[in-house]
Amino acid sequence: MGALAARTRIAILSGLAGAAALAWLAIVRMEQTMWGMPMAGLHPWSALDFAMMLAMWVVMMVGMMIPSAVPAVMIYAQMERRAAREGQVLAPTAVFALGYLLAWALFSAGATLAQWALERAALLSPMWVTTSPRLGAALLILAGVYQLTPWKDACLRRCRSPAQFLSAHWRAGPAGALRLGLLHGLYCVGCCAVLMALLFVGGVMNLLWIAGIALFVLLEKTLPLGRGGRWVSGLGLIATGAYASLVGL
Repeated sequence: MGALAARTRIAILSGLAGAAALAWLAIVRMEQTMWGMPMAGLHPWSALDFAMMLAMWVVMMVGMMIPSAVPAVMIYAQMERRAAREGQVLAPTAVFALGYLLAWALFSAGATLAQWALERAALLSPMWVTTSPRLGAALLILAGVYQLTPWKDACLRRCRSPAQFLSAHWRAGPAGALRLGLLHGLYCVGCCAVLMALLFVGGVMNLLWIAGIALFVLLEKTLPLGRGGRWVSGLGLIATGAYASLVGL
């Protein structure tokens, strides 16, 4: 697989870094102003409120997930360059990246619905943190248990081996590239969705909590920790949840 030209590599990395940076700037801004969004328990959501919350989740996922998607995007770009050398035309790398982000947009829709349901059940504080110690403990334990499941292992292996994944699921044309990015994104959702539920434990707009989860996801996908790493994190989350259920969050 041919190496990317320095100019192309810099352009792609700059684009990804710029998108992530803009997303994090927006997250900071939203945390400072709460973006005029509905505060839990104050009034029913309107359609505009739902749209604004959905946009907030999409922005958060862009900022949190782009860094861990860099290896897959760069490998796709290498495949695009090799195809061009062989006289073939592949969909631009941006199409693949768009498919990846589409998967997280779908997750964001589900997260928005979950937030709405928690608000309706009076289980969120005005700052979007669960008010139920039992729910917080249950989410921690659920995240820990999921770390130890075969489903987590299967999704994480595909996220850690983007070259093998792209070769196995390759389809020609723009629709194929979009599908490829979407499928890769869905495996990443399967890998990280339960961890993202912990935002309701530490605070949906808690910058340190958001950054901590994003860093954990990045390290889990890029470091060769193996199953031992998943067991350490899983048992740690389970122990934290068990302790929280006893003393209250």
